[in-house]
Amino acid sequence: MKKIKFLFFANVLAFNFYAQETTITFFDEVVFYDGYAPAVSEVVPEGLTRHRNDLYSKKISDAEINSMGNNLELNVVIGALCDNYDRIGYVNLAFVPKGQTSYVPESVQRIEIARYITPFMNKNIQPDEVPYTWNIDNVVKILKDPYTRATYDFHIELSVFGVPYAANTEVSGCGGRNDVFRGTLKLTTTTEEVLSNDSFTILNFQNNLNDYQAGASDAIGQTTRTIAFNVPTSLIDAKMYLITSNHGANSGGEEYNRRFHYVSFDGANVLTYKPGETSCEPYRQYNTQGNGIYGASPRTDSQWQSFSNWCPGAIIPIRTADLGELIAGNHFVKIEVPTAVFANNEGNFPVSLYIQGTRNNVGIEEQSTYSFSTFPNPSNDKLTILAENIASKEIKILDFFGKEIANTQTVLNSGQIEVNTANLSNGIYFISILEGNLNNVQKVVISH
Repeated sequence: MKKIKFLFFANVLAFNFYAQETTITFFDEVVFYDGYAPAVSEVVPEGLTRHRNDLYSKKISDAEINSMGNNLELNVVIGALCDNYDRIGYVNLAFVPKGQTSYVPESVQRIEIARYITPFMNKNIQPDEVPYTWNIDNVVKILKDPYTRATYDFHIELSVFGVPYAANTEVSGCGGRNDVFRGTLKLTTTTEEVLSNDSFTILNFQNNLNDYQAGASDAIGQTTRTIAFNVPTSLIDAKMYLITSNHGANSGGEEYNRRFHYVSFDGANVLTYKPGETSCEPYRQYNTQGNGIYGASPRTDSQWQSFSNWCPGAIIPIRTADLGELIAGNHFVKIEVPTAVFANNEGNFPVSLYIQGTRNNVGIEEQSTYSFSTFPNPSNDKLTILAENIASKEIKILDFFGKEIANTQTVLNSGQIEVNTANLSNGIYFISILEGNLNNVQKVVISH
């Protein structure tokens, strides 16, 4: 009996050890400044980079990645300084070429992993900060994937765009100041080992969707975006990750209207939703500055649902759709908000979207009845593709994230073509050859 008790106790200890949580702090009360003003010169905490007044980043170290387990919780706290209005904030993951010591955010690939709305906060009234929490378990598999990890360093970004102009006159102590918010970001994770073979394709990163700007939709007058893309490797359990929110508080703007959103994949509907929570009352406590959304007294659920599609002080949900097995090749996603109205050509829907899943390497080879070779591989300035006995074919060069960076359609009488790769950054790329419904993909490495 004693032996049984001892074994049980030992198993409990082992479980507690392997399920142990660890918390990693990346940003601790960093200060954000007027997003419209010139870059400030205040000293940045060690290890952090201030890219703009509204954006900080920090590299995620190998030790921090190694410490992460299957569960990953993201915690952000935004504190009040001298912006007393509701603003949109973001958490992003940036992919920086391995060993590169600095980067320009707009020049590297990024995915958005969280979005939030600040409340109307007066820094002189408690509570003067608001917490946000997300489950981002899927991000662990991106960080742990050996292919991605060998090619890129990961930087986590925290952003909130604020302006102090109203608070300069409305909030005591804010006269002449340009500091708008303070922010803290932590990741909480378990410690068990994670193995990953996950690939992902970035489709949109905070791209505005509206019906009045060229390129913001399929056509002027429509709130519809069709995104055609190529998946470089077959995936066996693909999932779509989508973040959208409505922005624009002008009269009749989309910030106050709940509209049906329709999302389809390869022509089949995968998501239908109306943004907005049942009630914004849980966030009233953080809205300490008088505003036109909350008013002086509580609203009923039906009152909230009649007009507000977001709650100042809340997170924007990460919407997901299971796509199942996804064959390498061409696909498309369509996002539609057919009843949206952008009064006076104001407002937009910032859209972030990517697809992630486990690579099915066997499936790639089975999709084609022909093969081709590439040499040299690794390549530096030129890459030769040899594909004999194929009359015509479409050749695409895709970057690691599935973005098409070159598209050549030609007849190869000699079965050979040379591709200039001198302008490509070092890293992993995919050569995709499509003929009819057949798709063949090979991985190449560029190393100058």
